[in-house]
Amino acid sequence: MSESVKTKTELTGQQDALAQDFVQFAVDCGVLRFGEFKTKAGRMSPYFFNAGLFDDGAKLGRLAQFYAQRLLASGIEFDMIFGPAYKGIPLGAALAVELARLGRNVPFTYNRKEAKDHGEGGSLVGAPLKGRVLVVDDVMSAGTAVRESISIIQAAGATAHAVVIALDRQEKATENGMDVNHSAVQYVKNQLGLQVCAIAKLSDLMHYLEMHSAQGLADDHQRVQLYRQRYGVEEG
Repeated sequence: MSESVKTKTELTGQQDALAQDFVQFAVDCGVLRFGEFKTKAGRMSPYFFNAGLFDDGAKLGRLAQFYAQRLLASGIEFDMIFGPAYKGIPLGAALAVELARLGRNVPFTYNRKEAKDHGEGGSLVGAPLKGRVLVVDDVMSAGTAVRESISIIQAAGATAHAVVIALDRQEKATENGMDVNHSAVQYVKNQLGLQVCAIAKLSDLMHYLEMHSAQGLADDHQRVQLYRQRYGVEEG
């Protein structure tokens, strides 16, 4: 085996381990739950991921480590970070702090939902948007937040370059109330032209459930598998 192939293989193994560690972390924090949950698209999902429950300093710090590790392993290049309101604000800030701790200090900015007409004014807070911008969010359901972020970034004269998220649900998006044969992540990649990386994907969640079937997760594994068969998309 050549050194380059070996390195790539080892990196894939590390990334797989990172995804499994993240899924376990999300379960331990109560962020990832199993049961029956209604999604924005009206589907009854057998699992629910709520990044808002990374709700203390230790959890948010560990989450930022996962984001940074996945991002640095991806090889995606960027000049600054943008955190779209609201969930993207603490996620982007935490990632910026963690990257600085690792020796990569990059500017960070975020937007307000409503522009201020006093003080510094405007809808943007933080560093000026310029260069290649990385958007940070939790999950991508319809790509709406990304499209809004692209508009904000382009209006400032910068380039929306990539997106990093915590979980890729790998399921069909909806348009006008109808299922389509691509996910929100695939839309952002193929139609909007942005690179996307995720700490973990639904396939990683499936692997976690399979590996923990003996610990009482066999039924959850079956339900998630059936859900994926109905609403899942091919990777890519």
